[in-house]
Amino acid sequence: MYQSFLIKYGEIAIKGKNRHLFEDALVSHLVHALKPVEGEFDIWKEQGRIYVDAKGDYDYDHAISAMTKVFGVVGVCPMVQVEDEGYEKLVEEVVKHLKETYGDKEKTFKVMARRARKNYPMNSTEINMDMGEKILDACPNMKVDVHNPDLYVNIEIRQKINIYTEIIPGPGGMPVGSNGKAMLLLSGGIDSPVAGYMIAKRGVSLEATYFHAPPYTSERAKQKVVDLAAIVARYSGPITLNVVNFTDIQLEIYQKCPHDELTIIMRRYMMKIAEHFAKESNCLGLITGESIGQVASQTMQSLAATNDVCTLPVYRPLIGFDKQEIVEVSEKIDTYETSILPFEDCCTIFVAKHPVTKPNINVIRRSELKLQDTIDDLVKTAIETTERIVVEAK
Repeated sequence: MYQSFLIKYGEIAIKGKNRHLFEDALVSHLVHALKPVEGEFDIWKEQGRIYVDAKGDYDYDHAISAMTKVFGVVGVCPMVQVEDEGYEKLVEEVVKHLKETYGDKEKTFKVMARRARKNYPMNSTEINMDMGEKILDACPNMKVDVHNPDLYVNIEIRQKINIYTEIIPGPGGMPVGSNGKAMLLLSGGIDSPVAGYMIAKRGVSLEATYFHAPPYTSERAKQKVVDLAAIVARYSGPITLNVVNFTDIQLEIYQKCPHDELTIIMRRYMMKIAEHFAKESNCLGLITGESIGQVASQTMQSLAATNDVCTLPVYRPLIGFDKQEIVEVSEKIDTYETSILPFEDCCTIFVAKHPVTKPNINVIRRSELKLQDTIDDLVKTAIETTERIVVEAK
């Protein structure tokens, strides 16, 4: 059982004088991620390295799962950390680690030594060559392959010496919250949870808005969205979900506006309401799961028509993805099986048989004039009756 882990990060390393702020954010997220894990952990920094030390017994698999969901983590390295008690002692520790980890399995290897302490009596090349010989002598099941080895024997000489042979991939990206906050328009479909995940990966914390249409959409449809938010929250941290009752607004649009424009006009009011909550929460933009040309409401002209009502920027991380690419990400982050549950959201209830694919913004604005006597009060009521749910990861 490993008692220590080296946390590798990527982009944070090039942040210059601000790097410590990103490192501190990453440490904070690791602390939060490990709270539900059985056991106690100490997380600390040292000269461009972040370490996680287990204090006694702990759940290894749960700990790995938690750490590899933290944005900013490129890799988690289970490692042996030893005191510098001389080179011969180091050879013993490396050989012991390899025998305990791989036993008699036939493996090819390459030694990768790095010296952060330049006063160590051997340089990296000398360690690589001599350690390779010592491993060959002690482990007859292992052979050297400097081009394509099965494993790299990493030896980092710092205040203490880190020994590891495995790098478990993390999600990469930036620590959540290091790049502001945005409002996700979250539906029960495949796309929007993936969009939220991808923006959170860039260090943006999330709030979300869901448009509910009872009795046309069921409580199970609402629960499906809550469940999707909980899965995204594994990566982004807790998400405040605004559940907006959109039924009266949809009915009013359905009764007074041309049916081929229903989707666009409904979408415009969704954007307006989501932007209201975004500004209340100091969000810096809106996030949608739209992809160019995927459906009628996602043509270039349709996207321009929905953008028309927004003053905040609208971020669409899936804009150039095809459906299969989106599905692949949803499977990777475990939202796919929930997204395909057969509970319809409000976007699929009031849908035109032949929706306009190239809406003219001026025509859409004229159609919306038919709503001017009632729509403001309906929007106000929808905002005032919105239910707020804080969704934790599960």
